Amino acid sequence: MDMSGEERIAAPRDVVWAALNDPEILKQCIPGCQSLELKSPTELSATVKIRIGPVSASFAGEVVLSNINAPESYTISGEGKGGIAGFAKGGADVALIEDGPDTILRYEAKAEIGGKLAQLGSRLVDSTSKKLAQQFFADFNAAVSSKAAATT
Repeated sequence: MDMSGEERIAAPRDVVWAALNDPEILKQCIPGCQSLELKSPTELSATVKIRIGPVSASFAGEVVLSNINAPESYTISGEGKGGIAGFAKGGADVALIEDGPDTILRYEAKAEIGGKLAQLGSRLVDSTSKKLAQQFFADFNAAVSSKAAATT
């Protein structure tokens, strides 16, 4: 499954970059995130609880940042295991483009699932994944924009 999109954020690029690397902000914005812990500057561990159709699962996994080109871009990749529900793994290339006082966040993501989740049907999984991604970016945008507005 592939997803891509962009989000205009009313904040300077360095503020958006700092937020993309802030576990507290990410935890607030990731749908169903129960914990997110920084293990090193490029590694995080996370626990996320999500529901896709009739299947609700808690995923524990690792997230790694690579191809870091601060404050312009990075690749984020991760893998989570959800017990009998299966597994999810994927990654995204994230780029930040300055546009006047705003920043355009562009992403291209790929995801793969297996186990019970994979049996739900690709349309349900795809639409839920897109909805979760849109929710993350909308929440991230709101958090960063309000933080930037509070500092000006």
